[in-house]
Amino acid sequence: MKISQNILSEIMEITKDIEDNYPELEKYLDERPLTLPNDNDPKAKVDNEALNKYLSSLKALVKKYKKSSM
Repeated sequence: MKISQNILSEIMEITKDIEDNYPELEKYLDERPLTLPNDNDPKAKVDNEALNKYLSSLKALVKKYKKSSM
């Protein structure tokens, strides 16, 4: 399965948005990779589904932050 460049681009965009506009959330970026499969698990793989889950978690983080700061 080919990894979607669109998903990777979106991840990069939202990560950059967090770094530029919500620096207080950057500390959570280090924790976000936990939503991706663990390298220690031989059955784990990074695929479009895992990347979509990661992207969703980033979007939820920003949405929750925006909502709580209103």
